[in-house]
Amino acid sequence: MRITLSDLDLRLRRTFRISRAALDVASNVLVALGHRGLTGLGECHPSDYYGEDRPLVRRALEVLGGWLAGQPDVAPPFDAIGDLLDALPPEVKAVRGALAAFDIALHDLVGQLAGKPLWELFGIEHPAAPVTSYTIGIAPLADMQDHVREAERYPILKIKLGTDRDAETLEAIRAVTDRTLRVDANAAWSVEQAIERIRALEPYGIEFVEQPIPPGDIAGLRRIRAAVSLPIFVDESVTTSADIPALAGAVDGINIKLGKSGGLREARRMIQLARSLGLKIMLGCYVESSVAITAAAHLSPLADYADLDGNLLIANDPYEGVTVDAAGHLVLPDRPGLGLRPREG
Repeated sequence: MRITLSDLDLRLRRTFRISRAALDVASNVLVALGHRGLTGLGECHPSDYYGEDRPLVRRALEVLGGWLAGQPDVAPPFDAIGDLLDALPPEVKAVRGALAAFDIALHDLVGQLAGKPLWELFGIEHPAAPVTSYTIGIAPLADMQDHVREAERYPILKIKLGTDRDAETLEAIRAVTDRTLRVDANAAWSVEQAIERIRALEPYGIEFVEQPIPPGDIAGLRRIRAAVSLPIFVDESVTTSADIPALAGAVDGINIKLGKSGGLREARRMIQLARSLGLKIMLGCYVESSVAITAAAHLSPLADYADLDGNLLIANDPYEGVTVDAAGHLVLPDRPGLGLRPREG
């Protein structure tokens, strides 16, 4: 197998702002894994929140390329993907974005070699995927209202919070839509603020609240969950399956992202563990192209909720893969592997 890296700069249609940062261009990395005339594609959005950037990811993937050159030129069968991932050099496995990009490309390649879409290889008989939410970033209230109107086709909206005008924001959003709303504070509140603000948001018909406080405070999450009526999900508090057991009973659900978990193999492990502990599952994303979004979408029939809209927020997606139907449901490709194809024009 031969690995090729390229920079993938994704332009946002609007400045994407959350409580701690703003983004106009996502500096992603694209991986192409070639074997027997086929090419598997993978992608990552290096997350500075977890101490990663494009140079770090590229260095790890260059190490991986050198390691692959010394291995037998054989692609593993689907049931042996885990063995190859476990054998990777530790400096590769330590960079979750790099691991995710390779993991996705490897799954895509193996699916193409098998002639089957990934959802079928995952044992999903009927690929009925959930509705995806569409994210409204922090902006002046009039701009957020305009964005809500532009997103009319999406039945579920995820509203970014974490400013001193959270209730005002929800009031403005509710003035222009009656659609289902989810809110995400991106760890911006203290425990006391979270309890106060979530209670203030309850009249606005919120489905659930995501990551109210910074990660690491399990006791704080338990206090919040006991004090409010809305379900509590976490994102930044959970990266891999090792983080899940401590969250059981402290929250209602977790947000799994391929870029922070290290790819599809670990995400599947997280889904199984979370289910066994009674936690709900949402599949989320970063600002990514249809490569990474489609990869996550192949797991979405196993999840309760989806927030797979990163490709919908960008203006220069180079690929086509998962689509969204008129009711907002994700529609999975039935082509082999990820089922991607270059976007025309």
